[in-house]
Amino acid sequence: MVEIIVTTGEEIPGKKIAEILGIAKGNTVRARNIGRDIGAGFKSLVGGEIKTYSDMTSHARDESFNRMVNDAVSMGADAIICFRFSTSMIMQGASEMLAFGTAVKLKK
Repeated sequence: MVEIIVTTGEEIPGKKIAEILGIAKGNTVRARNIGRDIGAGFKSLVGGEIKTYSDMTSHARDESFNRMVNDAVSMGADAIICFRFSTSMIMQGASEMLAFGTAVKLKK
């Protein structure tokens, strides 16, 4: 297993960046499910967390993050700096979760 540092910062304390390799990215597109929508509709009447959507979003974040890390590893990166998540609606009921950051090589 490859160890890789991921940070939202522009630098890594105690480390020097030797080379910028490019943008590492990973995404996934998820669609809602009619059964979940019915349950969510009822939940919206009484308020509170809609657990099925929270779980779906969490899984989408994990999957896009892992794909981004794999992309960086394939570039030969030691770390990812300036890491971010972004979402966008692809079509009614389906959205994309994108994880991205700058893949870098660190000085040894």
